[in-house]
Amino acid sequence: MAISLTERAAEKITTVFESKSMPAGSLLRVGIKGGGCSGFSYIIDVTDKAAEEDEIFTSFDVSVCCDPKSYLYLNGTEIDYEDDLLKGGFVFKNPNASESCHCGASFSV
Repeated sequence: MAISLTERAAEKITTVFESKSMPAGSLLRVGIKGGGCSGFSYIIDVTDKAAEEDEIFTSFDVSVCCDPKSYLYLNGTEIDYEDDLLKGGFVFKNPNASESCHCGASFSV
């Protein structure tokens, strides 16, 4: 499987790359860390270079990289972007999560 972006998320990332004057070939870095109200928290950042061991996926011409440990928990995840008055931002649709917190920023397996 892969980590994928919706078209709306890819458009937002492209806008972020442009606003930060990121060089061509930049990537969205996703991962997890321990913590949050459900056990693991999502990490999202931009980078101009993937690490040698990273898994790399492409959706709508945007490359996404993920470290191998995080990929074990994010395999099959779709990242969307919502522009909502009460809950805007990136939304992780993770099929591996058995529980997620109300805000969607953390999960457990």
